[in-house]
Amino acid sequence: MTKITIKETQNPTILKFEFEDFITKNQNFEFKNIDEAEASPLAQQLFYLPFVKTVYISGNFIAIERYSIVEWDDVKDAVAEQIESYVEKGGVIIKIDENQPKKQPITVYGETTPNPAALKFVVSRMLTKNAVEYKNIDQTASSPLAKELFKFPYVKEVFIDENYISVTKYDINEWDEITLEVRSFIKQYIENGGTVLDETLIEVATKNDVTKDEAFDKLDVTSQQIINILEEYVKPAVAADGGNIAFDSYNENDKTVKVILQGACSGCPSSTFTLKSGIENMLKSMLNDEAIKVEAINA
Repeated sequence: MTKITIKETQNPTILKFEFEDFITKNQNFEFKNIDEAEASPLAQQLFYLPFVKTVYISGNFIAIERYSIVEWDDVKDAVAEQIESYVEKGGVIIKIDENQPKKQPITVYGETTPNPAALKFVVSRMLTKNAVEYKNIDQTASSPLAKELFKFPYVKEVFIDENYISVTKYDINEWDEITLEVRSFIKQYIENGGTVLDETLIEVATKNDVTKDEAFDKLDVTSQQIINILEEYVKPAVAADGGNIAFDSYNENDKTVKVILQGACSGCPSSTFTLKSGIENMLKSMLNDEAIKVEAINA
């Protein structure tokens, strides 16, 4: 059974009627009258209501702007019931464009991380071989998905690696309030052919592999050993928690190793403990040097 949730907006003349699942394929629609609404038989039906001024369809909701001849409190329940009845009878919300790419079914599930502000959304297919982190929407040129995620007011940072997306949130919402929305959005976005990462823009990182190898060869032996230990023993465990760790530098004089934390690891309350009791102790043991210290640099 179709269940509609009624939600107010900042504009008192506009009300949102939310569905439990997404109803559009990464598209937004705005109809000002019945003639414009040819793509949406449901919107056309809604325009027969004399107070309907504009119909918006996007994501998992239909938003309706009313004329001032009525108040929403008087008609909102009836509108919700009409939409529910229409969908239950098999009515078409948006006509499907046959030229659109066919759906590619995937599964997406959320995993908690040691960082309470970050959640890891695991996808049932490979997304990238290059870890990419976005601190704000201005950095998302290579990831249309990350750009869309930043449009949610609670999304603070996005980290994409292998088959998962780590999302770090602001404190304005709890995860139990937004997890379903984020998971559903990611699932629908990828299934409907949305671009997660533009490989032509992250290809630079791949091309730099040779440069990285050359830089590695120029490092001192201890730095090379530290990088190998991080790659083999630390990165897989950190990735399982939705994060990433990268070597920054090693100071031979004070024996300080600096590493860069990304994704769920960045800003994680337990990251200091992990660095000191885990990584630092591992390096001391494997390099046989008790003087080694590890410091974190949040990317």
